Amino acid sequence: MNEKGPSIELIDVHKSYREGDRTHEVLTGTSATIEAGERVAILGPSGSGKSTLLNLVSGIDLPDSGTVRVGGTDIGTLAERDRTLFRRERVGFVFQFFNLMPTLTVLENLLLPLELTGSADGEARARELLDAVGLGDRAGAFPDRLSGGEQQRVAIARALIHGPDLLLADEPTGNLDEDTSEIVVRLLDELVREAGTTLIVVTHSRELASRMDRVLRVDHGKLVEAGEAMAGAGPRAGA
Repeated sequence: MNEKGPSIELIDVHKSYREGDRTHEVLTGTSATIEAGERVAILGPSGSGKSTLLNLVSGIDLPDSGTVRVGGTDIGTLAERDRTLFRRERVGFVFQFFNLMPTLTVLENLLLPLELTGSADGEARARELLDAVGLGDRAGAFPDRLSGGEQQRVAIARALIHGPDLLLADEPTGNLDEDTSEIVVRLLDELVREAGTTLIVVTHSRELASRMDRVLRVDHGKLVEAGEAMAGAGPRAGA
């Protein structure tokens, strides 16, 4: 396995949110390790804490207690500015909603993240990625001229434009039909494998999950191996 991507370690992580005068516990002391370059799917019902995990790993949010380490770095010890730089330089995001700027062309959408990093070969890299996702001839098109599957392929290319070693995908096929989902899943899998990027994907898709190295599930606030959660057994990954 390519060791480019970082390992991820969660140690006794707790996270809750206030809703009015009530506290909603989302994660209740979960622990898990994701190896460098591993591709992991996270399953679980809506509201179980799947997206919360992505926010914690990326440093968008911090745990109430416990430790989140990415590549050996304790994210909770970083100042807010350093967490922002970490996300900008090392993390790529793919969402259920494509989040493309409607007034920018496909090529301009890809180049947008590089305005913050000042990459000298940005356009060449963008065109290379567009070719890789099969949209090299749509560089000058605007998002509203693309199908949903094409927009998600652009979003994947944009997430990889700055060469992140960690890719976080939150329901990347949630708005796509079955045939289009298959195309996007295959593309995402191929690009991540080629780059050796560590991938965490939150999904309800069994097809997408089946392509990953490992499948975890959020079960009563803890990450467990998917088979264990379904069988009601004790957790290995969330012990």
